[in-house]
Amino acid sequence: MTSAQKPAGLSRVLSIFLLFLLFACSSRAQQEQWVTYKGGDGPGKGKKIVLVSGDEEYRSEEALTMLGKILAKKYGFTCTVLFAIDPKTGTINALDQTNIPGLENLRDADLMVIAARFRELPDAQMKYVDEYVKSGKPVVGLRTATHAFFYSRDKNNQYKKYDWRSKEKGWENGFGGRVLGETWVAHHGDHGKEGTRALIDGVQQRAKNPILNGVKDIWGPTDVYTINKLPDNSTVLMHGLSTLGMTADSPPNLDKSVMPIAWTRTYKSESGKEGRVFATTMGASIDFLSEDLRRLLVNACFWALNLESQIPEKADVNTIGEYTPTMFSPDLFKQGTYPSKYKMD
Repeated sequence: MTSAQKPAGLSRVLSIFLLFLLFACSSRAQQEQWVTYKGGDGPGKGKKIVLVSGDEEYRSEEALTMLGKILAKKYGFTCTVLFAIDPKTGTINALDQTNIPGLENLRDADLMVIAARFRELPDAQMKYVDEYVKSGKPVVGLRTATHAFFYSRDKNNQYKKYDWRSKEKGWENGFGGRVLGETWVAHHGDHGKEGTRALIDGVQQRAKNPILNGVKDIWGPTDVYTINKLPDNSTVLMHGLSTLGMTADSPPNLDKSVMPIAWTRTYKSESGKEGRVFATTMGASIDFLSEDLRRLLVNACFWALNLESQIPEKADVNTIGEYTPTMFSPDLFKQGTYPSKYKMD
């Protein structure tokens, strides 16, 4: 072999090796179906939070990855974020209502945060949600979690009691009714035209409810949901006032009543165990441009885990890296994204 041939041969070998590495990295990225942000030192050290996304409209995959990063990086919680995954491509596909891999992570979770909508999961996945609820562990529910499950394909499924319209005794209105305290009712605000101005409950504010630490000003472009009646053991922290427009300076719509938009309660599992619940009907990814809404959710996670004594007076909720949420709409869902996009450097 001549000296001129050696570099050419070496170059070919290096090219093949680099192509192999690229293929291996690409394949590994495609195979990862959820992301985990490792916690470190902080009040959440040793605690595991599983955040379950999966809705067609409000971009829960954006909101929960942002929230998980804050909880892990700033407060030490280990956070695993799950996604609705297209089983054929391995990409995030919120339009697929039948697949959220990784729910087995709930087996050793200390807290479930859920922002799903109309999911009908296979029994092999749904059993982990059911086991978690039966354990009486705490739940934080955002926006469409009131109607997280919808058994329209298999109406005789063993988990049909979770359906948002359930009539089963003790499970009226499904997961929303049994656990969070309310199911989906209606849009109280004019969807896509009116936003939500949060009104902090004065009694809870004066009582220095720790979930409200540092929370003063919340506005979001998603509209107020109708609430029929919360259970008697519910404590309303905030009411929502519809705004005549989709900007924070829009005037209030005084022709509409206010509705609860954030509350706490306890739910009782079938085994008799009780778990703490925080629920809010806000929670689209674009709502979380509000610093105080992010703070409210961080505080709520502390409270749900019985760590209210460690809630900061004003929690640091600056986002980790750039946060550019998508406007809510099923038509604006971004196709072709792998979970690895949401990894934290």
